[in-house]
Amino acid sequence: MSTHAKRERLLLADLLESAGPDAATLCGDWRTRDLAAHVVVRERRADAAGGILLGALKPRLDRVQAEFAEKPYEELIQLIRTGPPRMSPYAIKQVDEAANTVEFFVHAEDVRRAQPDWTPRPLDRVFEDALWARLERAAKVLGRKAPQGLVLRRLDGQTAVARRGTPVVTVTGEPGELTLFAFGRQEVAQVDLEGEKDAVERVRTAPLGLPGA
Repeated sequence: MSTHAKRERLLLADLLESAGPDAATLCGDWRTRDLAAHVVVRERRADAAGGILLGALKPRLDRVQAEFAEKPYEELIQLIRTGPPRMSPYAIKQVDEAANTVEFFVHAEDVRRAQPDWTPRPLDRVFEDALWARLERAAKVLGRKAPQGLVLRRLDGQTAVARRGTPVVTVTGEPGELTLFAFGRQEVAQVDLEGEKDAVERVRTAPLGLPGA
């Protein structure tokens, strides 16, 4: 496993362990036990994980994920820490880095920022740049359901167009915060929004991000 994905994996496991199985998360009505089960099923049950993106497979995903959620919580945490089985595509270093760096970062913040006393997590520049590179590539997919034009802008002025159209809302912040915003965590992302008042309000509640993410 590569540096960013491995670090975020271990951080997520630590946060889930510290929070306990019944803590709130930012993933709708999921508790920490449900989030842990989601992470494990995504990596270890390809036969069910397809339901994250394909509606026809979602009943199977829900059933398998519910079964995993019934496992001892400590077992789920250990499965996250140890990573996917050797035959899983996620066990390939390049796949792990590409697929899990942002996944684990966002879910770690889903645990952290659901707590009343959370504070922003400082990120080093190398990791911020890694998040930005991924956000640039995925911006149009993440912003496809924005109700009008949407631009993501780093504090240094770099921009990524998430959706073309008018009026335009520009969201400015650090890459980690922009990532959370683009993944549908608008309420907790520490960013500045510029644009027409009504357009800004629509973006705040738009269904941004990916299914199941």
